[in-house]
Amino acid sequence: MVNKIVGWLVLVPLCAVLIAFALANRHLVAVNLNPFVAPMDASAAGYGIPLFVVLFVVLLIGVLLGGTASWFAQGPHRRSERHWRREAQQLSQELEAMRRGTDQARKGPMAEVDDLLELR
Repeated sequence: MVNKIVGWLVLVPLCAVLIAFALANRHLVAVNLNPFVAPMDASAAGYGIPLFVVLFVVLLIGVLLGGTASWFAQGPHRRSERHWRREAQQLSQELEAMRRGTDQARKGPMAEVDDLLELR
């Protein structure tokens, strides 16, 4: 419940700021990815992209690259977790087999008498 409230208290203002930013930066800009080419003249014909779109795309690319980098960085931890999970499952199965084995060993002809006398 607290996480939802904190999430709303963070996300709603953040969304409001992003919407205000987008409304304030609607003017068109020319995007040039080649730094060795001279900038385009203002009189040259071409298409522009709104500034907020450029910044949102750069933000999205940064989030995706950061997520990918952290996913690769956590690879050894995930591998170790799989190893320990398999080992715990194997030990659990061995323990269950040992418990079943002791139950079958107690099923001898005198098991009832032994249980009554609490010899085992």
